[in-house]
Amino acid sequence: MPQNPLKIGVLIASIRPGRFADTVADWFVSEAGRRDDMEVHVIDLAEPGLAEELRLSLEGSGAPDGGPRLAGRIAELDGFVVITPEYNHGYPAGLKLAIDQVYVEWRAKPVGFVSYGGMAGGQRAVEQLRQVFAELHAVTLRDTVSFPMAWERFDENGRPHDESGAGKAATALLDQLAWWGLTLREGRAARAYAG
Repeated sequence: MPQNPLKIGVLIASIRPGRFADTVADWFVSEAGRRDDMEVHVIDLAEPGLAEELRLSLEGSGAPDGGPRLAGRIAELDGFVVITPEYNHGYPAGLKLAIDQVYVEWRAKPVGFVSYGGMAGGQRAVEQLRQVFAELHAVTLRDTVSFPMAWERFDENGRPHDESGAGKAATALLDQLAWWGLTLREGRAARAYAG
């Protein structure tokens, strides 16, 4: 492993019971885990402590004592991959709440997307997320991994039926994430971001 691998957060956006996100996330984390230039940190918005923190922030109560403190977790990472479904042509409300709870910690960091859903494969959710992250001064990656009709695209072992195609898409995304992650980390270390 390189001396300073990039710390990459994989943010699982769905909080619905019985969600399909676990299948997609487990596959992607295994793909990312093969790299020696990245250290993967999963941030699951359905984690009990994190879900409670988000609920309290919505109520205006702040984070619970000893909670995961989402902003602190985001601050220590060099880049992100958001795994998101598409709900009614958009992304989940819990994801919007999590993104908005954090501010400067997103700045000058790369964000990639793995999406899933019906016919559009979650791409409408991704296009909306690009606008949100641009406002936060994050850099979104061009290439994505998308699973149209996702529940039909994976076998009983949680592997994509077209593993070669999905793997190539994941590699392209992770290669871009590595370049932007390293470039922006070096930039932040050399000078404060002016945004």
